[in-house]
This record gives sequence, structure tokens and C-alpha cells, in this order.
Amino acid sequence: MISVLSKIITNPTLVNVAQNTNGTVVSKTVVNAAGRPGFILIDSNIDNETRKFAATKEFLYQVCCLAVYLLLIVPVFKKGAFTFAKKYIYKGKEGFSKFKSVGEYFAYRNYAQKSQLNRKASLSKDHSVFKFEHDNLRNDLLDNKKPELYPHIKGSIELGNLIGSVLGLAVIAPNVSQALIHPMLRAIGMEKKEKTKPINTKV
Repeated sequence: MISVLSKIITNPTLVNVAQNTNGTVVSKTVVNAAGRPGFILIDSNIDNETRKFAATKEFLYQVCCLAVYLLLIVPVFKKGAFTFAKKYIYKGKEGFSKFKSVGEYFAYRNYAQKSQLNRKASLSKDHSVFKFEHDNLRNDLLDNKKPELYPHIKGSIELGNLIGSVLGLAVIAPNVSQALIHPMLRAIGMEKKEKTKPINTKV
């Protein structure tokens, strides 16, 4: 039993997710989107209609938060952190100048973490836009048993993700979600549009 748990905990994929802010936030939000509505639905102390409404509203809230996070927070803060660190914090430091974008860095890092044999096999079949043919990156991946991972780049990006996650999930996502939830509930027939009361013009 312990050996099985040890293999699960040390699984490279699981470790990468745990060390990745995006993976952690997305995993948590997906669990919330499934778990919270589920617990509401099994609460026998609430009448059936209220359970359905509350569970649907909670599900839509979590989905909206996830959509805002993926479409706005991740691209803006990840790219922003990379650009800011490259231009100001680590200006001229080896590493940042070798990578043209966040995507290229993570593509390189994914290869660098593989064994040399698997790395060579994967690179020979790779037809993506990232060829790593500049700054000896391709040679590093092919010839070095343990290529440089440039942890200061990863740290800068993750710091940006962390700041974006806090601001996004605490401030931006809830406000956007609240603005979208009621129209969505009305669209699926679970909430009626409130009629505006006529203004009394009589004095």
C-alpha cells in the first residue's frame, strides 16, 4: 500500500501539476464545480426546487470563474510576468535572452525534463513551431544529459501566476461571474426576469 502511494506521489505528471499554479487552480476549481453542487443536491434539509436552483447557481459560478481565469488571468499574468522579468529584473541574465516567449520556454523545459533517449526520439518527431534552433538550445537538449532548466524563469512565471490567481479569483472572477450568472439562469428557465415597478408620477 505504501509503495503504491509512493509511486502516485512521486509520479512526474502529478509533481508537475502540484508545482504549477495553473494546474493547482484549475484542479481546485473543477473539484469545486463538481463537489459543491453535489453536496447541495444531497442535502435533505432543503426542498427539491431550492436544491436544484442553488446547485445550478453554484455550478455556473465555478464555471464562470474557471473561464475568466483561463481566458484572462493566465494569458495576461503569465506573459506579463515573463516580459517584466526579462526586461527589468533579469535584464541581460543568461536564460531569458534565449527564449522568445513563455510557450517556447515551457516547450523547452518539458523536453529538458525527459531522459536523453526519450528527448532525442521526441525531438526527431516534433513538428511544432518550436524548433529550438537558436542559442544552442537544440544542441543542449540533444547532447546534454541534464540540460539547464533555468529555474529563475520558471520562478518568475509562477510568481506572476500566483499574483494573477489571487487578484483574479478574489476580485475579477467573482464580479464577472455575478454579472453573468443571472442571465444564464434566466436563459435556462430557472429564474424569472424581475418586472420593474412603474414609477409613481403623481404628486
